[in-house]
Amino acid sequence: MLVCVPEILSKADVAEFRRIMDASDWEDGRSTAGAQSAMVKRNEQLPPDSEVARKLGNRIVSALTANPRFLSAAIPLHIFPPLFNRYSAAAGHHFGVHIDNAVRGDHLTGMRIRTDLSVTLFLSEPDQYEGGELIVEDHYGAHEVKLPAGHLVLYPASSLHKVTPVTRGTRVASFFWLQSMIRDAHARSLIFDLDTAIQGLVERLGRDDPETVKLTGIYHNLIRYWAEI
Repeated sequence: MLVCVPEILSKADVAEFRRIMDASDWEDGRSTAGAQSAMVKRNEQLPPDSEVARKLGNRIVSALTANPRFLSAAIPLHIFPPLFNRYSAAAGHHFGVHIDNAVRGDHLTGMRIRTDLSVTLFLSEPDQYEGGELIVEDHYGAHEVKLPAGHLVLYPASSLHKVTPVTRGTRVASFFWLQSMIRDAHARSLIFDLDTAIQGLVERLGRDDPETVKLTGIYHNLIRYWAEI
């Protein structure tokens, strides 16, 4: 399941993030890559343990936990501290086909998570760069993602994916992973579809409609049945 979530950050937030990030020191992005990823990764990133990365990451996590669509799609148990990367046309940056590590650990907090979902939060507008599309592969083919700044995409961390070469401008984004309470991807997709349908009924019939109440109960009981916490 690939889900886009709009307006996690406002345009003002994105502008502030970019001012802070543009004034910061960057390092080789391969410092956080696994053995296979390091062979195809060519970009820069903010040092993950830097004060800037941690403060901006905390702001992103706060925004995520206040967003109903994100919570509905992800049902997050643990969110890995967000990282930040930059792809420059001048440096020929890209990220070849790879798969994310199954487990990620953060040595500052001691957090270890199973990476159920990968997340990319775009911090550049699409017209500010050419190339740089996120390509996610699944059983139905390859899906190209290039979203407005402040929007994010969730996709299975088990997917093969890549970032195409940036040929003009600079692509800036935050990327991270999360462990969901619902480990099974199919079950998580069903719950998301059910919640989306319930919200549509709430708008039409009201939250106190008897059938809406019944379906809401089914939704919570399915989470109760499948959740791992």
